[in-house]
Amino acid sequence: MEHQIDATNQIFGRLASKVAVILRGKTRASFDPSVTPKEKVLVFNIKQLQFSGKKMSQKEYNHYSGYPGGIRTRYLEEEWVKNPSKIFKMTVYNMLPQNRLRDKIIKNLTVK
Repeated sequence: MEHQIDATNQIFGRLASKVAVILRGKTRASFDPSVTPKEKVLVFNIKQLQFSGKKMSQKEYNHYSGYPGGIRTRYLEEEWVKNPSKIFKMTVYNMLPQNRLRDKIIKNLTVK
């Protein structure tokens, strides 16, 4: 079953958690945690999402190369301008359970 969600004027984190629950299959009566769900989610108008508080200027994403002094920090504001769908997908991915099904489940998410 495919769900279509309009992201216009919705709060980022609340929408991400809602999408994670749907992708997981918990909205169905036949939910089984060991079975890959057949739920597909399409989220559109992603650029019109809203953030609460000062997240745009305070939320950090760190990347460490493994070398001394190799930590790189970017703020949400910079990353959002580059690729908002990547940020949303990464957030939903981190909300899914950390098991073998996670990589299969996230393929059912389409962000436009």
